[in-house]
Amino acid sequence: MLPEGFEARMCALLGSEYEDFLASFDRPLCTGLRRNPLKTGFTGDLSRFSLSPVPWCPTGFYYDAVSRPGLSPYHAAGLYYLQEPSAMTPASILPIEHGDKVLDVCAAPGGKSTELGARLGGTGLLVSNDISASRAKALLKNIEVSGIGNVVITCEEPGKLISSFESFFDKILIDAPCSGEGMFRKDNKLIKSWQMNGPEYFAAIQKSILSQAAQMLKPGGYMLYSTCTFSKLEDEDNIQLFLESHPDFSLVDIFDSGIPSIHPYEGFSKGIGLPQCVRIFPHKMQGEGHFVALLKKDGEAIQDSPVHGR
Repeated sequence: MLPEGFEARMCALLGSEYEDFLASFDRPLCTGLRRNPLKTGFTGDLSRFSLSPVPWCPTGFYYDAVSRPGLSPYHAAGLYYLQEPSAMTPASILPIEHGDKVLDVCAAPGGKSTELGARLGGTGLLVSNDISASRAKALLKNIEVSGIGNVVITCEEPGKLISSFESFFDKILIDAPCSGEGMFRKDNKLIKSWQMNGPEYFAAIQKSILSQAAQMLKPGGYMLYSTCTFSKLEDEDNIQLFLESHPDFSLVDIFDSGIPSIHPYEGFSKGIGLPQCVRIFPHKMQGEGHFVALLKKDGEAIQDSPVHGR
């Protein structure tokens, strides 16, 4: 029972594809896990989970939900992280390099932070922040289980971090709070939440977070913005407004970036009006709804002294 307003907007957005989109709600959900490369001593066999590769994430795999890998001691030991396949996209696209100082602004429960930490490989610094104290505790647990040592966990409004981290980070990830339209298929309870607080409510929050995070990025640095919603108001419109008010930023074309660490999957859809961005639709790919935009700040990248994890 999708909201009428949502159905009308998606019909206008997708046109002839709308019926295929609706049909995707009757298909089984995709379940995924991400191998943890920091656990280098692991020699166990994960074949019991019937794994198949997630094309856009080198360490990501689909698994058979019947196998229930969340109950395995391998999961408790942090050898992999259970994560919806589309949600693996943002941290995979952000061009992380060893030695980077990285901020995950809205990090809990830690799916994207654990991938960022794994890609840093014990070098540089990861700051994982979440405004919710209860969610930050879950974030801390997942970070610890994953074996990431070069990390600081904070629990603050993003704006309060600026005084400590102005122009500090090489890379920033904003997986912004959103109306959750892309997850309706996965959790229909989000529909009731959407009816209480829809795209207009979240768009204002997202604009603020984007502006605050921009102040903490170094010249030459990269900032990735993602949501799990289809709303153009929260996605392309927010990015367009940000670019208009921040002329020192530009969009990076994820489909033709030239950045070696970015491997756009051929099933990605281009953004509506901003073809440099990525949209994921459940009727086109094996995953839930997602939006990703990669931004670069003007200027030359500043090389700091190396920061090493313990």
